[in-house]
Amino acid sequence: MPMSHKLLEIKEGAFIVADAHYSHQRPQLLDFIKDIHSKKLQPTQLILMGDIFDALFGGVSYTQKINQEVIKFLNEISLDIEMIYLEGNHDFNLKNIFPNAKIFPISIQPVEATCNGKKVLLAHGDINGDLSYKIYTAIIRNPLMLFVLSTVDFIFGHYILKRLDIYLSKKDDCKEFTGLKEFISKRLNGKYKCDYFIEGHFHQNKTIKYDEFTYTNLGVFACNQRYFIVDYLINMELLQEKTFFKGD
Repeated sequence: MPMSHKLLEIKEGAFIVADAHYSHQRPQLLDFIKDIHSKKLQPTQLILMGDIFDALFGGVSYTQKINQEVIKFLNEISLDIEMIYLEGNHDFNLKNIFPNAKIFPISIQPVEATCNGKKVLLAHGDINGDLSYKIYTAIIRNPLMLFVLSTVDFIFGHYILKRLDIYLSKKDDCKEFTGLKEFISKRLNGKYKCDYFIEGHFHQNKTIKYDEFTYTNLGVFACNQRYFIVDYLINMELLQEKTFFKGD
């Protein structure tokens, strides 16, 4: 079994958010974070499952600038409650951006946690890729590569990142993944033993029971502002789905 890292305790009442893909095109996350900051919403923990931002790369200052308001609120929230951040493929090298959060890069996912005596594995979802994807993820996260990207992008008036923003804004975050059950079985069965395996990335909002664990692919915040509350006291499936509406 591949090694899992740094045991966590998932608390009753924790909020879990995946794939918000925050940008000026999808600004709804900001209101949600503001409600947590103001304590209108009061999670016991905030667990961010990756791709919370459409583009946030440590070492590329422009991506921090365009996301600065959400970053500010999250950093203030992390002083008050435990914030756990599993890096995704759109947001990585985050340690210096969120100094008070527990940051887990792809290299140490899945992250092992306990919840009400159950073993839970957490991952953004882009683990166990093929060799070419592993090489790509290593290159794009390399600090030197990010420095070069940041420098070239600055010289050209942020043309690269602005074009990336246009491209990402056109993606359909709510499309169905046909054959998900078989795909996940091939990826995970026989590799991990736990009670629950929870990840995002695939945007499916589905729970599937396998012999070795119950698998949940989280619904994405970017699609209908879904998030999840850990509710093991009354919910046998562990997570209670919620939808955020501004002003509620």
